[in-house]
Amino acid sequence: MKVELLIFCFIFLFTAAPLIGTATARLSAAARRNLEVKRHLSRLNKPSLKSIKSPDGDVIDCVHMSHQAAFDHPHFKNHTIQMRPSYHPEGLFGQNEKVSKNEIGPKPITQMWHVNGRCPEGTIPVRRTRKSDIFRASSINKYGKKNKKSLPRPPTSAAPEPDLINQNGHQHAIAYVEGDQYYGAKATINVWDPKIQQPNEFSLSQLWILGGSFASDLNSIEAGWQVSPDLYGDNNTRLFTYWTSDAYQATGCYNLLCSGFIQISNEIAMGASIFPISSYHSSQYDISILIWKDPKEGNWWMQFGNDYVLGYWPAFLFSYLSDSASMIEWGGEVVNSESDGEHTTTQMGSGHFPDEGFGKASYIRNIQVVDESNNLRAPKDIDVFTEQSSCYDVRLGKNGEWGNFFYYGGPGRNPNCQ
Repeated sequence: MKVELLIFCFIFLFTAAPLIGTATARLSAAARRNLEVKRHLSRLNKPSLKSIKSPDGDVIDCVHMSHQAAFDHPHFKNHTIQMRPSYHPEGLFGQNEKVSKNEIGPKPITQMWHVNGRCPEGTIPVRRTRKSDIFRASSINKYGKKNKKSLPRPPTSAAPEPDLINQNGHQHAIAYVEGDQYYGAKATINVWDPKIQQPNEFSLSQLWILGGSFASDLNSIEAGWQVSPDLYGDNNTRLFTYWTSDAYQATGCYNLLCSGFIQISNEIAMGASIFPISSYHSSQYDISILIWKDPKEGNWWMQFGNDYVLGYWPAFLFSYLSDSASMIEWGGEVVNSESDGEHTTTQMGSGHFPDEGFGKASYIRNIQVVDESNNLRAPKDIDVFTEQSSCYDVRLGKNGEWGNFFYYGGPGRNPNCQ
């Protein structure tokens, strides 16, 4: 009996050992990932002086300006924060211009978290990153980063790839200018809440400041609004920024999710929900975004609306954009994952085609560029581009009140877009 028991124990240990080893390996892999996520969260979520719970579920941390994530990078070790731009495209900041908080009157609510409070002077509002946000990404390294093939690539700037739509899964409807030196751009962008079919898809409207080639060395600064369930865990319309200096390969990120953009404003949180939102055949809302290069310091500044100078991207982040941009784009972008073998139903803009016009189709108006004299002016020779106009389209216009503008967007899958 003892012999049989010994044999049984031996067989059990022999057969169970690999299973135990595999389970232990899995457990240790999960533990390692949890530890890595925890470390990454500690890098992103800095100690705050105050925290504000937003009605949409976000937590906004008021972090001391000098403790923001940008300063984790060695290149920023001795960086002195530039507290205001030396020059503004509409002229030098002077005593008579509304550039300080004390000189500006009451502001409308522009982000949902404002309902429950504001961040004090000397701090910046940072949307708190959750563990679940990082776990939705395919890896920690890819969290907060765009697909490297997400850029709209008009055929005039480079020959289009043979099967552009299916190769990268991103589609666009944009207006653009190229062939000159650009030192910034401005636009007023209609704000909507497009419907997203799959959590790994997104819909956005933005402007792009571009320099370099569309291969491996592209420099890009971007800002606008987006709906991205994968990045934020919901379908809210949110303000965002992005930058890259190597065509989305290794550098850059959304908002404040890596070292790069230096924020100085305590009013606006990158990645936070925009409020209110336009409704079909009803009230329309839009946001104004200006990005320009400070001719003295060389940094690229961002302004939101007429009152909020948010911060800047230091010039040393870029190669081509350290001088000027060679192309400006405005418009919409969606991800088309074709998960069911058909075109996505993810909407761009309002989800309606440009020919429906105001109150129904999404618009971008008063599009301007900043010239070498640091003046805002109307762009010359505007062109348009879309990969598949039966899914998402774009239509230019011009009038006295809106200047150069266009309607854009669409519903995605429809009888003419399969």
